[in-house]
Amino acid sequence: MASSDDRSARWNRYWDKKSRTYDREIGFFDRHLFGDSRQWVCSQATGNTLEVAIDTGLNLGFYPEDVTVTGIDWSEKMLDLARQRAKDLGHPATLRQADAHHLPFGDASFDTVVCTFGLCAIPDHTQALTEMTRVLRPGGRLILVDHVRSSAAPVRGVQRFLELFTVPLGGEHFLRRPLNHLRDDPTLDIERVERFTLGLVERVTAHKATQ
Repeated sequence: MASSDDRSARWNRYWDKKSRTYDREIGFFDRHLFGDSRQWVCSQATGNTLEVAIDTGLNLGFYPEDVTVTGIDWSEKMLDLARQRAKDLGHPATLRQADAHHLPFGDASFDTVVCTFGLCAIPDHTQALTEMTRVLRPGGRLILVDHVRSSAAPVRGVQRFLELFTVPLGGEHFLRRPLNHLRDDPTLDIERVERFTLGLVERVTAHKATQ
């Protein structure tokens, strides 16, 4: 039986390889399922912003110019593409390899924390959310968008079937709903929730309590 370290290494190799086709594949879903979600998320970012699971940096072009972006990902191949994108856009960003389960930043380091379509592929997404909240300053904002467990039963059946293949292959889940964890966190106040496309896509903003 494979250990968690073996699985993580295999999934890391998978996403390194996926970096070659990621923009094309995710672009299809951006156009047909996700709508303006990247713009919606990034336009709300302010100040010192952390993006968790930045992938190839597709969000970089949507941040306001006065936002300072730090991005982490566990795939160096993805980060190489993100670095080139930041250079091409002329929007400097600090990009580094890191594990979302153990963010390499001190408590209350960021004004905004963002994650777009990344929690689905982080092995322990609840631990990642706990870490995102930890590094968020009191009064700071957490902004998320992801594909989640559908509100339509027939679609959930398809999602359940897909997970038989996507979880072993790349650790990608379709039946998660991060909002459920956020609602149980006493340090967070949910500000806004939007759900669309048969309940497949959910966008959430929350702020961290000041005391």
